[in-house]
Amino acid sequence: MRIFDPHIHMTSRTTDDYESMHAAGVRAVVEPSFWLGQPRTSAAAFFDYFDSLLGWEPFRAAQYGIAHHCTLALNPKEANDPRCTPVLDALPRYLVKDSVVAVGEIGYDSMTPAEDTALAAQLQLAAEHDLPALVHTPHRDKAAGLRRTLDVLRESDLAPERVVLDHLNETTVGEAADSGCWLGFSLYPDTKMDADRMVRILRLHGTERIMVNSAADWGRSDPLTTRQAGDAMLGAGFTEDDVDKVLWRNPAAFYGQSGRLDLHAAPPGALYEGNSILRGGE
Repeated sequence: MRIFDPHIHMTSRTTDDYESMHAAGVRAVVEPSFWLGQPRTSAAAFFDYFDSLLGWEPFRAAQYGIAHHCTLALNPKEANDPRCTPVLDALPRYLVKDSVVAVGEIGYDSMTPAEDTALAAQLQLAAEHDLPALVHTPHRDKAAGLRRTLDVLRESDLAPERVVLDHLNETTVGEAADSGCWLGFSLYPDTKMDADRMVRILRLHGTERIMVNSAADWGRSDPLTTRQAGDAMLGAGFTEDDVDKVLWRNPAAFYGQSGRLDLHAAPPGALYEGNSILRGGE
């Protein structure tokens, strides 16, 4: 079983997780930029984080045979802090980087006017840079948040097939599917979705335009829920081709719209005395 996790926050994970993910079949990931738990207090903190997603994490993933790409954005939660909004002006110089395969996570957290502004501006940036967009639907007032998101999308220059609506569940999947966007589902041990609920949604809605991710962020989460979803699908009578479509071909097709997707992990060069961290040249 080959797995492409289209939404996973590897910044929060250890190298043991990379090793376990590879053993479970994960060969590619996309890491969306988001908040880190502790709110940032300046745009400069974002730029250090973006640089890490562009440099350090791809190197760390490659040591375990996993191709790493990212999506970059001013996330909806921190879009409400005026100290962070200068990130919007700096994003264009980051969105031209080779490993950036979408603008994201964008969307709503508390559905404020500041979030409206950030979402619309970043959808425009995605259109201008010919990139797809990863949209975070809010964890509270989910149905209302989805409708508000779709209203802004309709006013943008970005076609629905270049947008994935993430963190969906049973209450939002129908309306999201009708929009023509791609559908993303985050599987968690306790919250959001789990593998069995995901199987029920796949039975109702099929496998087209559906992606499953682990998110695996800073709370209680599990970077192997994608594998659990694949096993649950097989146990429920789905074919190996169905599993491959959901766990590999669909995310590859969506992020492939960026023209930058490279699913072959480039192995790192020789490590000094077996050390996993390169510390500069001689």
